[in-house]
Amino acid sequence: MAAVIRLQNSIVRRVLPTINKRCISTSKKNSDTATVDAESKSTTSVTTKNWVSYGFDRKDEAEDRRGMHSTFFFSVTLCLVFGGFFWAYTPDYNLRDWSQREAFLELRRREKLGLPLVDANLVDPKKIQLPSDEELGDTEIII
Repeated sequence: MAAVIRLQNSIVRRVLPTINKRCISTSKKNSDTATVDAESKSTTSVTTKNWVSYGFDRKDEAEDRRGMHSTFFFSVTLCLVFGGFFWAYTPDYNLRDWSQREAFLELRRREKLGLPLVDANLVDPKKIQLPSDEELGDTEIII
């Protein structure tokens, strides 16, 4: 959003060129030195003396504030609030909740039947075919 506002402001500056004058004053009184262009009086932007720009528009205070407010509205409200709401209520794609419920149900069933909680022979040992010692050769076996 900030990029759109900056783009709009740069287009306006190209269409309506203004003459920028910068004066250097060595006096310690800031109110003693002032320059005014005749062309700058005709523009509609009025700046206050102590206005510090938010970085969206360096010439018009109202446009600068409008850009700041719209950027923060979109970033905070849309991204953080609605993004957090979406993230909190997305479905469980990895089925983590389902697998935990299923594990608790299985543990409860095994406790009722008096079975061990984790069976050492989850897969029937008769169905597993291990290689013989000749086939393994010098292969290191880490258990």
